Amino acid sequence: MRCPKCGCQDDKVIDSRASGGGTTIRRRRECLGCEHRYTTYEEIEQPHLMVLKRDGRFEELSRDKLIASIQKACQKRPVTQGAITELVENIIADLGGNFDREVPYGAVGTRVMEGLRELDPVAYVRYASIYRRFEEATDFVQEVKKLEKPYDTLTARLPGI
Repeated sequence: MRCPKCGCQDDKVIDSRASGGGTTIRRRRECLGCEHRYTTYEEIEQPHLMVLKRDGRFEELSRDKLIASIQKACQKRPVTQGAITELVENIIADLGGNFDREVPYGAVGTRVMEGLRELDPVAYVRYASIYRRFEEATDFVQEVKKLEKPYDTLTARLPGI
C-alpha cells in the first residue's frame, strides 16, 4: 500500500477489524518512512453482472442507476435513504447469487418491484407504471387491485353465490 502522505510503499498494519457487517475489513496502517497513519478497507470483489436489456444490448448492472430509479419512485414518500440502500444491496446480492454473469432485465425489474411492494405501495405503483409501460388509467387500476388483500381467506365461496 502506498502512503498517501509521502508515497512510500513500506508500511505495517497496526490494527485490523471487521467492518460493514462483516463484508469489509478495516485496516489501520503506519508508514515506515514518515510514520503517517492511515486507514484502508478491503472487501471481496464481486463479479460484474451484465444486464441483457430489452433491445438486446448488454450493460453493466449499475448500483447508482438502481438507487436513482428507486429514489425517484420513493420521491416524497416516507422511505429512508437507509431503506433504499438496503433494498439495493439485497437486490444485488440476490441477483449475484442466482445469476453468474448475465442477468435478464426482467429479473432486475421484478426484484425491484417485489422490494418496493413491501417497502411502500405507492412507490411500487410508480415504479410499475414505468417498468411495465402503463399507457392507460385502467393499467394503474389493475395494478392497485393486485395490492388489495382479501379480508377473509378462510371462508370458501359456495358455488353459485
